[in-house]
Amino acid sequence: MNTDARSHVHALIDRLPPVQLAALETILQSMLDPLSRKLALAPIDDEPFTEEDRQAVAEADEWLKDNQPVPLENVLADFGLGMTDWETMAKTPLPEETGKRNG
Repeated sequence: MNTDARSHVHALIDRLPPVQLAALETILQSMLDPLSRKLALAPIDDEPFTEEDRQAVAEADEWLKDNQPVPLENVLADFGLGMTDWETMAKTPLPEETGKRNG
């Protein structure tokens, strides 16, 4: 992008009201971060939140009153992974996202 185009984009951004600026921030982040884009394009979870779900959340909340959460690093270590592996997995497309199909 040349300097004139960049300056023009900045000038347009400066004219946006706060609500639209927040929306633009989200759009720009999703363009620059593949995970954010995937999350933004993910289908809406329309599965109902059941009484069983509520009970499971209540049990987890109760457990947390007397216990510390397990750090992600510990969970990953149980699988022989580290934070670098986790970050790499976040950036690696799933097989169905590569455009290749089985069969």
